[in-house]
Amino acid sequence: IGTSGTSSPLVVTGLTNGTSYTANVWAINAFGTSAPSGASASFTPSLLAGNVIYFFGGYSGSAVNTIDFRNVASTGNASDFGDLTSVSEGGAGCASTTRGIAVKGKNASGQSRDIDYVTLQTTGNATDFGDTSRQRSQMGGFSNSTRGVFGGGLLGADRQNRIDYITIASTGNGTDFGDLQELKRGVSASSSTTRGLFFGGDIDGNTKSNNIDRIEIASTGNAANFGDLSATRSVTAAVSSNTRAVVCAGGNGSGDAVNIMEYVTIASLGNTTDFGDTTAVNYDLAGDGCGTLGLIGGGHGGGSYFNVMESITIASTGNGSDFGDLTVGRRQLGAFSSAHGGLA
Repeated sequence: IGTSGTSSPLVVTGLTNGTSYTANVWAINAFGTSAPSGASASFTPSLLAGNVIYFFGGYSGSAVNTIDFRNVASTGNASDFGDLTSVSEGGAGCASTTRGIAVKGKNASGQSRDIDYVTLQTTGNATDFGDTSRQRSQMGGFSNSTRGVFGGGLLGADRQNRIDYITIASTGNGTDFGDLQELKRGVSASSSTTRGLFFGGDIDGNTKSNNIDRIEIASTGNAANFGDLSATRSVTAAVSSNTRAVVCAGGNGSGDAVNIMEYVTIASLGNTTDFGDTTAVNYDLAGDGCGTLGLIGGGHGGGSYFNVMESITIASTGNGSDFGDLTVGRRQLGAFSSAHGGLA
C-alpha cells in the first residue's frame, strides 16, 4: 500500500481496520529517489472509526454486562468494547456522535434506575451517568445529537407510560418528559433529528398494542398518535435513518415470535407498510440505524438465545441479511449507534 504527494500530510487509503502497519518514506525529486527512511512506529486503524453499532447487556441464562461493537464497513463478527458498570437486562440505548448512553433496565437486584455512558471512539468500561426518574426495564430509547429520550417499561408487574429525557453531553438524572398513550412494556423506538417514535408494546401480558406514539424531541409533553402497526406486537427492534423507521421481528398478539419487518416515513403520519422479513423468527432483540444500514442482533426464539446480527438497507425494501455474530448470544439487550437517524 502506498501513497504520494507534494505536501504534508499524506493520506493513505486502502488500510484495513484492526490491522497493524508501519510506514517508510522516500523523497523523490529531480535528482532521483532517496534511500527509504526507517520504519515508523506501528499504528493500527481503529475499528471504531466510521459508522459503528454497539450492543450492550442482555440475558443469557443470567444478566450480562457485555458491550459489543461492530463497524459496518468491516466484515466479520462483533468485538468486545468493555463492560457496563453492572449487569443489565431490558435496557435501552441512545447516542450522540461521541457518547453512547445505556439506560440499564434490570440488574441483579431487580429493576434499575442506572444510566451508564461510554466514549464511542475509545474502547473501555462504562462510567456512571446518573439515574432514571423511576425504576423500570424493557423501555424504548432514541435521541438526536443533544437529547436522549426513553419511555415505557416495566416496574415489578406494573407497566409504565413515563417518558424521561437526558442531555447526552452532560451527566445527571433523567427528567420527566411526558407520558405515552398507554401503560406498556416491551416498547421499541427510533427517531429522526426532530421526531421520535415508540412502537407497540405489551399492555397486560395477554394484550399487545399496535399503536405508534410520536413526540417532538426538542419539546416536552405527552405522546400523540402517529398511526398503527399492521398487527399488535411487542419486544420488537426498531432502526431508522433520518427519514424512515423500520420495525423488526418481535412477538405477536399471541406471544409467538415473528419475522415481519415494516416501515413508516417519520415526517408524515400513518400506518406501517411491509418492508420484508428477518432471517430468523425472533423477539426480545435490539438494533439501531447505522448510516445507510439498519442492524439488529440478539434475541430469543425456539428456546435459544441468538447471537446473529442482521442488516437491512433502510432506504429500500427487502429481507434481512446475515451480518456476523455477537460475542454472546442473548435476549433483552440494548443498542446504540454512532450514525443513527437522529444524527443525520
